[in-house]
Amino acid sequence: MLRYQGAAHANGKDVNDAEISREIAQQGLLTKDVVSRRVSPGTRRGFALTEEYAKRLRKSNEDLPKITEHTTMPNTHHNATTLAKKTHKVLKLDATTVPRNQRAPGAGGLPVIEQRLRGHKKEIEAGWERSKFNEYVSDLVSLERSLPDTRPVRCHKAEVLDSLPTTSVIMCFCEEAMSTLLRSVHSVINRSPPHLLKEIILVDDASTAEHLKRDLDTYISRFPQVKILHLPEREGLIRARLRGAEIARGDVLTFLDSHIECNVGWLEPLLDRIGRNRTTVPCPSIDRINDNTFGYESANENMRGGFTWGMKFDWVSLPPKEDDRRHKDIWLQNEIIKSPTMAGGLFSIDRRFFWELGGYDPGFQIWGAENLEISFKIWMCGGSLEILPCSRVGHVFRRANPYKFGEAASRLTVFYRNCIRLVEVWLDEYKKVGYFLFLEPHVENEIANAGDVSDRKRLRDQLGCKSFQWYIDHVYPELIIPDLRAKARGEVKNRAMSLCVDAMHGEKVGAYFCHGEGGQQSFTLRMDDKIMLRWFYSVCLAAGLPVKNHKGAFLLTKKPCTHPDVIAWNHTKGGPFVDQKTGKCLGVVMLTPEERLVALRPCTQQRVQDWTFQNYLVEM
Repeated sequence: MLRYQGAAHANGKDVNDAEISREIAQQGLLTKDVVSRRVSPGTRRGFALTEEYAKRLRKSNEDLPKITEHTTMPNTHHNATTLAKKTHKVLKLDATTVPRNQRAPGAGGLPVIEQRLRGHKKEIEAGWERSKFNEYVSDLVSLERSLPDTRPVRCHKAEVLDSLPTTSVIMCFCEEAMSTLLRSVHSVINRSPPHLLKEIILVDDASTAEHLKRDLDTYISRFPQVKILHLPEREGLIRARLRGAEIARGDVLTFLDSHIECNVGWLEPLLDRIGRNRTTVPCPSIDRINDNTFGYESANENMRGGFTWGMKFDWVSLPPKEDDRRHKDIWLQNEIIKSPTMAGGLFSIDRRFFWELGGYDPGFQIWGAENLEISFKIWMCGGSLEILPCSRVGHVFRRANPYKFGEAASRLTVFYRNCIRLVEVWLDEYKKVGYFLFLEPHVENEIANAGDVSDRKRLRDQLGCKSFQWYIDHVYPELIIPDLRAKARGEVKNRAMSLCVDAMHGEKVGAYFCHGEGGQQSFTLRMDDKIMLRWFYSVCLAAGLPVKNHKGAFLLTKKPCTHPDVIAWNHTKGGPFVDQKTGKCLGVVMLTPEERLVALRPCTQQRVQDWTFQNYLVEM
């Protein structure tokens, strides 16, 4: 759960759009040309490294502690005596090219108010279509806006090593909005100690938008520490990151998305963890940038990364023991969080350690499951994965991808391929759980399409990586291992109509034409006679509310399998499903010509109430 911790306007007053537009244009913070998807020469001049900005950077450098040349740390910790002599408080750097207008839209991380959007419906709709977030609002917000400091209290006194590794920031993008991309770059430059920022590498994954070609090159040419690599053909996020990592020169690789804003003090805590132990892989705490208003919202401190057996990342609560420890005293809330997995978009890793692990699997396509693959091998091959509450980066969580998935038939096809490679290399005997829960009935076809993984298995053997059982026992003991014993599984098909039970979205359970792709139409009849959703192994079909105008009928819904409303069924192969408690049968109700839902109905002994599972595993 996310909560908002924005700051108020500087003087508590609002001003009209015309006044703000004049002030912003005068300061070079934004021009209408950004909205029209190009950057004007005036804007480029406004963002040039001015003499005033140079003075600020020199002043920042004067405030830095005396720093010795960094050498890559061995895989050991410094002793406490050494650290006590060679640490300093985290620097709170926030330089800008020009003074900020604290009354501008989005200043202080505040959401852009609705009044500013009146009369711009078409532009807003077009922006949503292009970027899958409110691009029009993003274009209103300064590229160098101020943000609320969302770090826990004690972080302001936290100390880091004087001698820290340098980093190359790698930021890949495809069809990104200009304003979000440039705001991401500025936030890295403005809030990072210059001596630690070796370079920013922008990898353009064959974008077609004109503003991401010459206009972007011209604008970025003002910043010597920023490089742009334009890929001639679409590679996808995973391989684009590998291309960026191949040319990086920093001691540490820091991967960031292209629609983020780094907050004050974000970088040093990450590099400090690696400086102490080069096999530590730290992630910043990810604050939320609202995709509609661009308000900056602080993230919950007590979450960490997990995953589902559908091979999808999931935020999970801290286990009780760890949660209790962190709640005993507010001062402990700057403590690092050991995390079984990472979200994937934002993290730092020692460059040598990244390549020792084999980088990302180059056989992965476009996007999907790469975060779990690198998470598993970090833990299983000698490293550790952390989330740092004292490092904060805001992120726009888009509702969809604005780009295509290459020549693949669908996004799901790409995801399946990547998951197969992940499961085959890293899950050992637990791969049957993943296959059972998310790939049946297409496992054999998907394995054939996933490519050869023998080189990845060989690398794992050479590294001496631990087993997945070790990962569960030592890293993620809270992980629920589903009972794979079952009476039947697959589609639940009506024998009189070409309809299958469909889990849909939300609480409803529908009846739709059978598509044969599994997913939301894939179920398991458990040994305790409950019907479980394949994708959500702890969720079962349950009795819901009565249906209006259908006497004695109750809609089916989805609830945790331990809930008392979950239905236990009597069923014989090809016959009706009968609720053991009420004696009613599984049937279909038509609420509208377009909406068919499944429900408990009085049994009629008619074929329309007969159902068959795709695969029966026991005699029934």
